[in-house]
Order: sequence, then C-alpha cells, then structure tokens
Amino acid sequence: MRRDRDRGDARIRRFSRLRVAEHWGIILSTLVLFATGLCQRFWNLEMSQWFILNMGGIDNVRLVHRYAGVVFFLQLFSNVAVAAAGVARGKWEASMFVTRKDLSDAIQNMKYYFGLHDRPAQCDRYDYMEKFEYWTILVGGLLMVVTGAILWFPILVTRFLPGEVIPTAKALHSNEAMLIFVINALWHILNAVFSPEGFPLDTCIFTGYLSRERMAREHPLELARIEGGAGPEQPEEERKETVGMPVAKPESVV
Repeated sequence: MRRDRDRGDARIRRFSRLRVAEHWGIILSTLVLFATGLCQRFWNLEMSQWFILNMGGIDNVRLVHRYAGVVFFLQLFSNVAVAAAGVARGKWEASMFVTRKDLSDAIQNMKYYFGLHDRPAQCDRYDYMEKFEYWTILVGGLLMVVTGAILWFPILVTRFLPGEVIPTAKALHSNEAMLIFVINALWHILNAVFSPEGFPLDTCIFTGYLSRERMAREHPLELARIEGGAGPEQPEEERKETVGMPVAKPESVV
C-alpha cells in the first residue's frame, strides 16, 4: 500500500507491471483485429473500402489480420499458462473461477438496486461481472483462434475434416467477432469509462493501483485479507457460502 503524492489517498497495488503490460498488448492486438476484420465483413461500406485501399489491398489486410491473430493467441496462451502455473505452485488460488457465491452476489445486488436489500454484495478479488467478461472474452477468443486457423489453412484442414467445416468456421468466426466487439464496446469499455466509480476513466489496469476507498466498496473481502483483518461482517448464510472459496493473494491475477 502507498499514498498518492497528489491527493494523499492510500492506494493498493492490484496488478503487477506484467499484467498491466499484458493488458496493453491485448488492447493493441484487439484493435488491429477489429480494424482488419470488420472491414472485410462490411467490405461494401465506403469506409471499409477506403481502409482496405490505404492498407495496400485486401491481401495486406488479411496478412496483418492473421499475424495479429497469432499475437492475440500467444497473449491468451500466456495468460492461461501463467495463471495455471501460479495456481500449481501455490502462488495464488483460482480466484477467477465462478462459484455459488457469484450467483448469490448477483441476486443480492439486484435486490439492493431495487431497494429490497440494505447493502450491496461483499465481493472478493473479482466480482461476478468481471468474471463474466473474462470468461466470455477468453472462450470467445479461443473460438476465434480455432476458426481463424481453419480459414487460414482450409486445404490442410479438409484433409482431415469434411469440407462443411470451412463455411461453418467462417460463420462462427464472423459472428463471434461481432459478439466480442459488442461485449468490449458496450460492456467493458463503457463500464470502465462511464462507471460512476471510475469516471472519467478507471485507471487501475493501466497503473496497477486502486484507491483504498474503492477497494473497501468494491472488493472488501480482498481488502480485509490484505490488511490482515477478518473482513466485513456477513450474514450467517453468506459466511457458509464463502467458506472454502478460492481466492487470490495480493498482487496476483488470473
């Protein structure tokens, strides 16, 4: 924990420099994939044709798209491999797995929003919304990688699989790309930029730090563990569901 020199607020490191760099890499590769992929899907638009021409033609666009896909795959693989190694070595626990508590947290928050509960859910390192975003993008990204590889090497693939797999892969690749785009644009980015907690921009993933005040509101269970406390008092039924939950150690991320 340290204090912001400008504001004097206590700040807690949530993400290491490696995780911050990883996030920047995923942002850049995703932007390249969106730009070079969506212009191919909506090739009839004037903007797409302008982009393709300025990239030197459709062949260059496809080449950039494919190699950006390779970079994206390496980033996904690195994320999963580092997480698995950390869990296997006991460095941290699998805090990104969905548990029963996530369902109860979602229900409690809905009750809180409608005035049926006196407080929001007490979340740990990652809340249910963060887990939903992570798994949607991870699973969707792996599907994009597989279908993209099929479209890149159709002749090789059809030596082992029926030809129908090619149009199937094309439909999956294109539609899944739109789903990931919508999730990033309408959920992740808007939530990070326009969320009342982080407006005008949630800088945690860019700096690695989060104020203690926000930690107390958004991740009280993790904060209590970091500071060596017992955590916020919970109703008995919530304490039962929390026992045995996989949690992450400070400065760890899955």
